Amino acid sequence: MSESRADTPGVVIPIWDDELDDFETEATAFRAQEREEVEFMLYRLRQGVYGQRQADVHMNRIKLPMGGVTSDQLDGLAEVCETFAPLQKGHITTRQNIQVHFVPLDQMPDMLRVLGEVGLSSREACGNTVRNVTADPWAGIMPDEVFDPTPYAGAFVRYWVRSSITQLLPRKFKVYFTGREADSAIAAIHDLAFFSQVRVIDGKEVRGFRVMVGGGLSTMPKEAVTLTDFVPMSEFLTLSEAVIRIFNAADELRKNILKARLKFLVHRVGEAAFREMVDEELKKGWSAETPPLEDLLYLDDEAADVRPAPVSPPQPNGDAAAFERFAATNVRPQVQPGYSSIEASIDQGDLTPEQFRGLAEILRKYGRERARTTPQQNVVLRWIPNECVYAVWRELDALGMGAPDAQEIEDVVSCPGTDSCKLGITSSMGLNRAVQERVRALNIDDPVTRKMRIHMSGCPNSCGQHHIADIGFHGAAIKVGNRQIPAYHMFVAGTYRTEEMRLGTLVPRIRIPAKRVPDAVERVIDLYQSDRDNDEELFSDWFDRAGLAPIQETLNDLTLPPEFSADTLPMFIDWGREDIYILQRGEGECAV
Repeated sequence: MSESRADTPGVVIPIWDDELDDFETEATAFRAQEREEVEFMLYRLRQGVYGQRQADVHMNRIKLPMGGVTSDQLDGLAEVCETFAPLQKGHITTRQNIQVHFVPLDQMPDMLRVLGEVGLSSREACGNTVRNVTADPWAGIMPDEVFDPTPYAGAFVRYWVRSSITQLLPRKFKVYFTGREADSAIAAIHDLAFFSQVRVIDGKEVRGFRVMVGGGLSTMPKEAVTLTDFVPMSEFLTLSEAVIRIFNAADELRKNILKARLKFLVHRVGEAAFREMVDEELKKGWSAETPPLEDLLYLDDEAADVRPAPVSPPQPNGDAAAFERFAATNVRPQVQPGYSSIEASIDQGDLTPEQFRGLAEILRKYGRERARTTPQQNVVLRWIPNECVYAVWRELDALGMGAPDAQEIEDVVSCPGTDSCKLGITSSMGLNRAVQERVRALNIDDPVTRKMRIHMSGCPNSCGQHHIADIGFHGAAIKVGNRQIPAYHMFVAGTYRTEEMRLGTLVPRIRIPAKRVPDAVERVIDLYQSDRDNDEELFSDWFDRAGLAPIQETLNDLTLPPEFSADTLPMFIDWGREDIYILQRGEGECAV
């Protein structure tokens, strides 16, 4: 193939009809008790089908490489949510996937076929594989970008999907691409992260990447370290293969599931020693043949896909102030003159069929039918003509996605928690709604406070990325006599807003009953606002100066668990639930 070819927009992972037929065959055999449970589990996880805490239903995790999705694919997602999901919704994850929950196994083959018809795949979205390859949602349209990494990220996806090396790694493997240094913070939590770079070699400009390795969150978070300052584009897949081969061969990691991620190997041997391991691996015979990068590139020329803008789109009329506030938070000018990107705010990352279809129609009417999901569980609409930004906002607002809070304090992030996850301890989605409601009620207009981020996870595993939020929570439980109260541990002063990632600090000896967490959030915000040195002091800078003591002092009374009684009964019921809380945590499938 040559670079003159063009890929179908949004279709990065090849769809194999035989693979979909095989899934139906295996699922049918399992339901007929002709397959062992563990054997089938390993198989279905590689197809992106994950067990839930509820019996006889499954979650399908749909890969959106680089977060990319088209209008037709949004319609396809609407169809599967409407047809197969009892809750009539899809959920955007912090890994830029879409998850659809509560799907009966006998319906899953038909659902996978509907997705395949629009070029969407869940292959290797679960299990010990190379998971969804994520990327900067603004790749290709930002002025501070070295170059757009999208074609090369797509090549990475295609090189590794269905690879014999990556079907049973010691644990999952996460990858990120960005063309901007200003986007580097989120990259540092990945097993591999690639930053666009250009070097002058022998008088010629050569594209390549700076590469980081060994990052990750979960119960023992680690920040990625530098593997190389520059690898030429012609060698980056080979370098990635050296890293993954080392990971796959690290049998010592397989002895303890809790310490089986690449980060434990990298940080145990050290940055320099791991580089030496990679250099030694590159000397082996497998590396002699450079992968055919040109045949793998994902080539979708968004800039060339010119669409006529609507004639005389509506302009502000009596709502200019509300629109200007939205434009200040959710709209970014593209490097391409005359265009903007618009970030649609998605509450809790949940989208209904109506919202999926609404986004699709907005993109057809005003854009170039491309969007990208974000790690903050929103959707970025790209290539919106500047004169149409107001019209798009009005349509988003009518769909419930026009809040002026993208990546601000009211844009709360959470995992599904006990709504569906076997590992969930608490209802993080219910808490998300409660915290968002409280923060909105505070009517915060201070621009520096509004920059704060709040994340929560229903267990310590950090699917909600609570470690890198200004205020983060993970689920826990408090025992009171023979009862239990749903509760949370609190982390403060993490961040990914700047070029340097910062892990949050656990507030020690603090477990806050779930129903008091909104109060805790409000108190910490009030404390920060009243005690900061000046109007420009960020929350993390204030924390560095003030320390943990004032936070602990303001929260201490909230940690005291009540005795069980009729008056205190609500404390023993989790957010969004009706029954008294009982800690029920099953076996997760992430490490199977």
